[in-house]
Amino acid sequence: MRPRLLGAAGDPARTGADLAEDLADDLAEDLRLHHLWTAMARGDERLYALARAATLAPLTDPAAIEHRQRVLSDCLRNPGTVRALHRLAAEAVDAEQKIFRGGRPEALLNRSVRTLELACESLRDLRDLAAERAPAFRSAGFAELFGSLRAEVDEDYLRTAEALLGDLRFDHGIIAAARLGPGNKSTDLRLYAPPGKGRAPRRFRRTGLTHTVPSEHEENWRALPAFRDLVLADVARATAESADHVRGFLRALRDELGFYVGCLNLAETLTGLGLPVCLPEPRPAGDRTLAARELYDPGLALRQGRATACDVAAAGTGLIVITGANRGGKSTFLRGAGTAQLMMQCGMFVPAREFAASVADGVFTHFKRAEDRSMTSGKLDEELARMSAVVDRIRPGSLVLCNESFSSTSEREGAEIAAEILRALGDLGTRTIFVTHLYDLARRLHDDPPAGTLFLRTEHDDTGAPTYRLVPGAPSPTARAMAIYARVFGAPPPP
Repeated sequence: MRPRLLGAAGDPARTGADLAEDLADDLAEDLRLHHLWTAMARGDERLYALARAATLAPLTDPAAIEHRQRVLSDCLRNPGTVRALHRLAAEAVDAEQKIFRGGRPEALLNRSVRTLELACESLRDLRDLAAERAPAFRSAGFAELFGSLRAEVDEDYLRTAEALLGDLRFDHGIIAAARLGPGNKSTDLRLYAPPGKGRAPRRFRRTGLTHTVPSEHEENWRALPAFRDLVLADVARATAESADHVRGFLRALRDELGFYVGCLNLAETLTGLGLPVCLPEPRPAGDRTLAARELYDPGLALRQGRATACDVAAAGTGLIVITGANRGGKSTFLRGAGTAQLMMQCGMFVPAREFAASVADGVFTHFKRAEDRSMTSGKLDEELARMSAVVDRIRPGSLVLCNESFSSTSEREGAEIAAEILRALGDLGTRTIFVTHLYDLARRLHDDPPAGTLFLRTEHDDTGAPTYRLVPGAPSPTARAMAIYARVFGAPPPP
């Protein structure tokens, strides 16, 4: 029995494309995902780890994403029930972890029996809660989970299991038979059902053969536990396998529900700030779509308690080039788009009023970095090394987010390097969003644009103040100067 609330993969850490740890760290740093995971965890280290694992292992199948979205919709409608189910599963796992662990077969048997006894209690509570609240859930994921609990752990099954576990305690002795093998060692061991209280199995009532271990014979007393272990070895292994199976189910249920509890935490926080969230529309990779209304950067919103939203409509677009003045919303949009892509592909809602995007076979970032204080390399060398690591990992359909890349060198050299890389990425079939102040680069691309290129620029009002929105438009060499002039003199420059 498996929960399957996350789909066939189950484990939040093993659900999508793998990402090298150094690139995962870059992605988390550039998009400031720590703020997202912290809001999901609310101080719970396990929830933080689950949020991080799921976000950095995005799904690439729209059907798998939609499976999670339907489960998440159930969670958003029934947050109290989901939190209660998660709490029951977590308490069951925590209680099992407190049981003494021993290496001998008899100790293993006792531990496994106790684990299964606790599991029976937990499964009964989970089944009863699921039966009570099942009518409020609509998704296939919860329907399968609740159906399994109802069918596989009904009351007759649990009572039979509890009776068997009581027998496996062997409170009234152990009955076993064996033959003497070479060297008078026991062979063909057979364990019989334990006797009931005050009685023995019928087949052993006719014999008076007994052996009493004298108290002064230490070797015999040491041999007795070894013989018990020998007799109980097979049943201990079988019971341990059953305990492992139940333990695995409860841990999986705790972790899969934990991911959705993190989603509930984040949704409550963002909507509490008055910000919109929506379930996105995942599109096939070949569509090259990015369309959003009121998209914002959730990391910035969580830090500042507010956010600026932006709209974008890019269909059949392989390259988006964004230019404009500083502090106009370019990097904020880039982080919002990247974070929304990751959230969509792990089955979450996204920070927007509406959002649709093609699934990406991996999300990669290349953001401007501070100077290398160790002086082991120059900034351009460092930028090229990071881009090389990205290029080694990307595949057709990947999404690459670049923020001020190659601005550490002269404009002419930076434009030459960036143009070569962008054209190579386009030939590979990636989607790229490129934020830049390199006007020479932007002009070249605008004059001879690769197929499927969209140019966006920051928007300013009549006074030159930024609106923090992006609008379609050709790159301008005076955009920054005009903004500075308007800010200093309080009006745009004369024509």
